[in-house]
Amino acid sequence: MLLISWLSLFTWSSIAISPLDALQALYQFDQDSIAQHIVRDLRLPRVLVALLVGACLAAAGVIMQGLTLNPLASPSVLGVNAGAALGMALVSTITPWFGLLGTTVAAMIGGGLAWSLVMLLGSGWRTGNEQGRLVLAGVAISALCAALTKALVIIEEDQASAVITWLAGSLTDARWQTFDAFWPVAIVGLLGASLLSPSLNLLQLGDDNARNLGVSIGLVKLIGSFLVLLLVGASLGAVGSISFVGLLVPHMAKLLIGQDHRRFLPIAILLGASLVALADTLSRAIIFPMETPAGAILALIGAPFFIYLVRKKTL
Repeated sequence: MLLISWLSLFTWSSIAISPLDALQALYQFDQDSIAQHIVRDLRLPRVLVALLVGACLAAAGVIMQGLTLNPLASPSVLGVNAGAALGMALVSTITPWFGLLGTTVAAMIGGGLAWSLVMLLGSGWRTGNEQGRLVLAGVAISALCAALTKALVIIEEDQASAVITWLAGSLTDARWQTFDAFWPVAIVGLLGASLLSPSLNLLQLGDDNARNLGVSIGLVKLIGSFLVLLLVGASLGAVGSISFVGLLVPHMAKLLIGQDHRRFLPIAILLGASLVALADTLSRAIIFPMETPAGAILALIGAPFFIYLVRKKTL
């Protein structure tokens, strides 16, 4: 993660930046150096936001898979991303003066409504629910939210470019203002996920066994759902729609460290941070000096993995 972050500070820049410039911008800042200004004012906040976004989405994926006992559960698969996108599109097209805070709150509300509908239609709150039904409900709600989002873009053409850029999931506009508004929410969400991890372990035993061990099933699912919305809403409000991190990373962490949520959640957070930072770095390299949205790169990685999981009969 540290290596990727360091490379991201100076690679693929229109103005030449040396590795030494990247280090000096952090420790011996020179006000007269344009390269160091680029590192400190543009590249550093961008990579910090990328790390936090990856960590938050990975933690949200771990929580969703733990709550639903479904290996395919993630914000992008179960409609949270699509609902958040719809909420953001509503605010951006109808009340654009709300700014970053407004889009974050709208993303949380939209994602929460979509998540609630998916869990209701897919019987996600019941014991022994059919996992395939939950995924199908997620696909249906995602399609509905995507259709409404496109309708808003067509109706409000003046704001269409901003919404489309947000839907692509790009960190191009991530600045210190974005980081300052994002990191407190991210830290609260990540700490909450860590505190919830022992209860997620007990949920894997089944609702009856977990209840016999003193776990309040309803309370754990309520807190877990709130944390998912907090993590996903803040991330998507900051940089746009980033998909498949919550699906891919928890499986990577389980392969490395095992099934204990107390152990693989921190690994998932580090892997998610590294993955998004790597995708953002590659986004500048593919068609340099132009940029490819990081969300598109992650989708290209995550979609084949989703197909692989389906073929392994995880449904």
